[in-house]
Amino acid sequence: MLTVLSENFSLVNSWINELRNVETQTNRMVFRKSMERIGEIAAFEISKSLEQKEIEIMTPLDKIKVKEIAVQPVITTILRAGVPLFQGILNYFDKADCGFVAAYRKHDANDYFSIKQDYLTCPNIEGRPLIVADPMLATGASLIEAIKDLLTNGNPTQIHIVSAIASKQGIETIQNAYPEAKLWIGTVDEKLTAKGYITPGLGDAGDLSYGEKLQR
Repeated sequence: MLTVLSENFSLVNSWINELRNVETQTNRMVFRKSMERIGEIAAFEISKSLEQKEIEIMTPLDKIKVKEIAVQPVITTILRAGVPLFQGILNYFDKADCGFVAAYRKHDANDYFSIKQDYLTCPNIEGRPLIVADPMLATGASLIEAIKDLLTNGNPTQIHIVSAIASKQGIETIQNAYPEAKLWIGTVDEKLTAKGYITPGLGDAGDLSYGEKLQR
């Protein structure tokens, strides 16, 4: 299932514009906040699809039966670029557990790249919804590797993937690899560059959030 959050005009469109615009990208706080807000909207939409349970609570006047999330999700992200989007999701699922993956593209002399994954920490996801925040879904290669490793911690009831911008190719790659996954995408771009970056895209989400990294 694919849901494009900006398909029906809303504030999401304005936040994506701020992420893309070179005139506003220089303000890292604004960039992070726009990404965080997209995460919050995605979390709200995801919450509608989660399993519910009935509980009884006491108001100042009487007891009442209400609905609540049956099982809290596990929210995960790929460091470092995914942190603002992840935080937006966590703002709404504030009772969730969390996991983190450190993965990156390793380019060779010919500018071909492989995915290097150095670190994973995640609680047991058996029988729980899994939410993965990845701000830029380009080729889908790093996300597939991250999910593969996350699934060594159990079989989730649902897989939700949240991205601010995705390429059509990346979406198709994820849907082929994990057809059961539900994708919540801010907006979809048509193309990838020869180096596998989304265009028009927005640039490097990690650098724009936290500063340009040193090349080693």
